[in-house]
Amino acid sequence: MKILIANLGSTSFKYCLFTMSGSSQELLAKGGFERVTEYTPCIEEMLQTLTDDGHLSSPDDLDAVGFKTVLGKNLSGCVEADDRVLEALDGFKEVAPAHNPAYAEGIRCFRDKLPKVTRVALFETAFYQWMTPAEYSYALPKAWRDLGIRRYGFHGASHKFVAERSAELLGRQDVAERVRKLYIDGPGTFDAAPLRVVSCHLGGSSSVAGINNGVSIGASMGFSPQSGLPQNNRIGDLDSMAIPYVSKMLGLPIDEIERQLNKESGLLGLSGVSNDLRDITEAMDAGNPDAKLAYEALIDSIRHWAGSFLFKMGGMDALVFTAGIGENNPDLRARVCAGLQDLGLTIDPEANQIRGAEAVISTPDSKIKAIVIPANEELVIAREVLRFIQAK
Repeated sequence: MKILIANLGSTSFKYCLFTMSGSSQELLAKGGFERVTEYTPCIEEMLQTLTDDGHLSSPDDLDAVGFKTVLGKNLSGCVEADDRVLEALDGFKEVAPAHNPAYAEGIRCFRDKLPKVTRVALFETAFYQWMTPAEYSYALPKAWRDLGIRRYGFHGASHKFVAERSAELLGRQDVAERVRKLYIDGPGTFDAAPLRVVSCHLGGSSSVAGINNGVSIGASMGFSPQSGLPQNNRIGDLDSMAIPYVSKMLGLPIDEIERQLNKESGLLGLSGVSNDLRDITEAMDAGNPDAKLAYEALIDSIRHWAGSFLFKMGGMDALVFTAGIGENNPDLRARVCAGLQDLGLTIDPEANQIRGAEAVISTPDSKIKAIVIPANEELVIAREVLRFIQAK
C-alpha cells in the first residue's frame, strides 16, 4: 500500500511517500517546496516527479494521502479528510492561522486532483481526546468554554509514538498494543500495572505530555500551539493580564501584541540572538547572559511540566526525549535530569553522548529510565493512516 504524507505549512509544502505492508514500511521518496503561495502547482509537480521517477505508475496508484492537521473545532481523532474536516479547520482558523488555512487548501487540492484516493486527517489533538474535563478545562465562564476554549495539547503524533515505543523498550507489550489501537478502539478498560511516561518533544516547537498506560493525562500546550514551554519565537505560558498592561503602557494594538507574542518572543525574545537553540548555546558559551537566560528558562519549564506529571501520576517509569533538541543536546538532557538521584534517575554521562539515535541514557540501576527516541512524525502518520484504512 502506497501512502503519501502531505505536510503543509503557511509557505511550505513537504511530502514523504511510503510503501506500507503489515508491520514493515519503506520510505520511497521525499521532497518539498519553499516560498509556496499556491499549493496546486506544487502538488501537480510532486505527482509528476513521483511518476517520472517510477515510484508511481500514475497518481491514481496512491492508496491514501495523510495530513497532519493541527486543530479542528469540535473534531479530533484520525478521521477521513472530508467536508467535516474542512469545516472544523475553518472553525479554528483564527486560533491556528499558520496551519489551518494551509491544510484546508491542501486537502481541497488533493480532493480535486485525486478524487478516488482516500484522504485521512490525523489531528495533532487526537492523542489528548481522552483527557478528563478536569484535565482540559480552563477556569473560564461557561460562555467562553462553549466556544471550544480548552486545553487541547499538540504534537500528538510524536507523543503517541513515544507512548508506543517506550512501552516496547520497557517490555510492556500490553501497553504498546493498546497504543496501536487507540484511535481505532479508544482506551477501553485496562486493568494492569501502571506504566507512567513523561514525553518531552523538544524542537523548534516544544511540549511535554504525561502518559499513563499509553493514554495522555495532560499536556503542556493548551488552547493553541502558542502556549506551554518557550517556543522558538512564540511566547509559551503568559499571565493574561500582561496583554492589557502592555497595550496601555506601550500603546500597542492587539494585533501588534499578537504578532510580537508569535514572532518575537520565546527563545528569540529571551536571548535576543536567535530562535535556534544551537545559536543560543554558542552565544551562551561565549558569555552572553541573555542567551544563558533563554537556555535556562527552557530547562526550567521542561522540569516544571515533567515534575507536575510525575506528581499527578504518582511516579514515573520513564522520561523520554524526542525531536531535534531532545535527540541531539546531551547537555540539556543532563540538566533536565540533574538532582533526581533520590527519585531514582541518574544519567549515565557516556550513554548520554548519543545524538539522533535511540538509547537508554540512564544508569542500569536507575529506577526511572531516561530514554532518547528519535521522532519520525511522517512515519507515525503513515502508520495511523494504514490502521485507519484497515479498520474500515
